[in-house]
Amino acid sequence: MSVADIVNTMQSKFNAGAAAGLDLVFQFNIEDGENYALIVKDGTCAVEKGDNANANVTLIMDTDTLKGITSGETDGMQAFMSGKLRAEGDMMLAMKLGELFPV
Repeated sequence: MSVADIVNTMQSKFNAGAAAGLDLVFQFNIEDGENYALIVKDGTCAVEKGDNANANVTLIMDTDTLKGITSGETDGMQAFMSGKLRAEGDMMLAMKLGELFPV
């Protein structure tokens, strides 16, 4: 499964109700793949390939970690604590991902 497939799966699971009134950019920097941004704005979610300079939080990981977190096989907090996931910017927003993109 490619990074593009994983990000598109996330978009299909998007919980629009949890995103009402939000205007956020989640940047995913994939160490062994391509970078993507998820733009959440007023109940919508758009996917953008590459880097977004307006990212509120940047999550840095490899493809396997992203796949595990999005499938529910890997706990995001455990990945963070073990160093498999790094965050730059507003780290509290990373906690909202589970609400916005339920497994």
